[in-house]
Amino acid sequence: MYNTYPDVVTVKQLCEMLRIGRNTAYALLKSGEIRTVRIGRKYLIPKSCVIQYVHRYLSKKQPERL
Repeated sequence: MYNTYPDVVTVKQLCEMLRIGRNTAYALLKSGEIRTVRIGRKYLIPKSCVIQYVHRYLSKKQPERL
């Protein structure tokens, strides 16, 4: 999953990976839902944390009833 991305991604890359907007990306980072390292004004996000977030999100989502 996400093999084309580096081990540490930027906010811009996070938006591409999850197909979300920049405001949503920052909200996920600030809430702690996706762990990150902040150096100065720059967020560095381990790709493994993005994958963990996706797995948690998918496990919470209830299957739709027919």
